[in-house]
Amino acid sequence: MVAGNWKMNTTVDEGVALARAVCAAVSTTEGVDVAVLPPFTHLWAVHAALEGTAVRLGAQDVFWKDAGAFTGEISPAMLAGWCDLTLVGHSERRHLFGERDDEVGKKFVASLAHGLEVILAVGETSDERDAGRTFDVVDRQLDAVFAALETPPGADEWVVAYEPVWAIGTGRTATPEQAQEVVAHIKQHVRARFLDGSPRVLYGGSVTGANAASLFAEPDIDGALVGGVSLRAEEFGVIVAAAQDAGRP
Repeated sequence: MVAGNWKMNTTVDEGVALARAVCAAVSTTEGVDVAVLPPFTHLWAVHAALEGTAVRLGAQDVFWKDAGAFTGEISPAMLAGWCDLTLVGHSERRHLFGERDDEVGKKFVASLAHGLEVILAVGETSDERDAGRTFDVVDRQLDAVFAALETPPGADEWVVAYEPVWAIGTGRTATPEQAQEVVAHIKQHVRARFLDGSPRVLYGGSVTGANAASLFAEPDIDGALVGGVSLRAEEFGVIVAAAQDAGRP
């Protein structure tokens, strides 16, 4: 999977143009799921722009209640039928807006309940990495989601995105070896809890057309959650092509 998180960028018209440019830049999606995650204001217009293509549509966040007095929030019931997936637990939600691990778990469960595939983002800060706590942090974030579940989801219902906070929007990327080490640990941790297998695990953190192939060459990295570069359709297409090459025998 290669998913582009547009964050708080583009107007609606610019977003529609970008979605069309992405479709043009991605000549084929064979062997890889391709998704774009625009701001909430763009979802319905971009949904129309993507109609008839293989590029999937996702939301950058979601609330855990279906309806109620929650001014400014968007529920999974509102997204179901329009979006294919939701992103929960992005580090900017956790660290800029104080989102707790248990809240991420509730968003995860609510999304699944409405048939939305979920990208669950986990990752450590630079201080946590320097203190040797990377595995502890991602395990805690994963366990908070497991605690919210009554039954384990199927491996095709969710995706994990490992995004070291120190590599998001900084231009600093984890080395392929660093990313592989944590991604492999995540898969092992999930398998220890759910015996029916692990979901795909992506890497997110300053992924570019220049470094994508080296990241995808690692055995456990199953794609990328792309930030800033997803706003540049041609380079995003290069990342998709690298993912396709990595999956070919």
